Amino acid sequence: MSDTFKAIMVTRDEARNQSVTVKTLTEDDLMDGDVTVAVEATTVNYKDGLAITGASPVVRRWPMIPGIDFAGTVLSSDHADWKPGDRVILNGWGVGETHYGAYAGRARVSGDWLIALPDAFTAQQAMAIGTAGYTAMLSILALERAGVTPDAGPAIVTGANGGVGTVAISVLSRLGYHVIASTGRTGESAFLSSLGASEIIDRAELSEPGRPLGAERWACGVDSAGSHTLANVLAQTMRGGTIAACGLAQGMDLPATVAPFILRGVSLLGIDSVMAPRPLRETAWARLATDLDPQKLQSLSRTIGFDDIIPTAEAILNGQIRGRVVVDMTG
Repeated sequence: MSDTFKAIMVTRDEARNQSVTVKTLTEDDLMDGDVTVAVEATTVNYKDGLAITGASPVVRRWPMIPGIDFAGTVLSSDHADWKPGDRVILNGWGVGETHYGAYAGRARVSGDWLIALPDAFTAQQAMAIGTAGYTAMLSILALERAGVTPDAGPAIVTGANGGVGTVAISVLSRLGYHVIASTGRTGESAFLSSLGASEIIDRAELSEPGRPLGAERWACGVDSAGSHTLANVLAQTMRGGTIAACGLAQGMDLPATVAPFILRGVSLLGIDSVMAPRPLRETAWARLATDLDPQKLQSLSRTIGFDDIIPTAEAILNGQIRGRVVVDMTG
């Protein structure tokens, strides 16, 4: 195995202008940690797109290697839970934001941030899920903890063509939900139907300012958009319904009123995938291994190489990417 490896590095000058370069590093260049991993696969999430382009202040330490997800094999470990040869996954924990991330051949991290790669998945399959799919499952687990079941009524999934949306549709439909998919790319209706969506609506129905309360349309949902979309989702949630909020693709604001909460008893559940404790992560990944159809996983993902990461990060912010993107780091 080579002593050097390629890495994508984002830097910022004194005028706060951001630049992105590819560098050759050694393990001596990595940050502190008690486990070193050979990165075999990663992915490009919406947050990674923000980090690479600088469109939002995701990166909080400079310079930084972006990439919030990886799967690979432990090379060395001073952590009691891990030994060389172990197959592991990392999602979040500030990796790619405050700690060198996945867009490099090696990563040195805290062993507390890792979980075992489920036997059901290869490294590439795990990254076809990635933080987006893991977040979708955290959202579904939260709905289940709140007592939501398929017989309560339809489930709305916003950002349906994105990473969270495609996995949420796949899992919810397999669990027996009638899934309503909201997307800005209605030309992808056949793809969304193949994942399990029963209805497809144009996101324009939800993305503009709306009424405090609207007609009751769904009993539960997974929202990755925020802003007016989430406000309208809440306003059209059935009495006693529950929505899990896990993203901000449209915006961080929430221009809503208390009407859905106090007049219909609607609940809003916040989903934090970055700092979720290990037991919850392990539960989410175990459920993904049983509740995500492998054939659907293959259909909603495509594979790129290291050299394609930067243009893909730009494309994901422009809404040009559907489903999940896997980065094969072994080539």
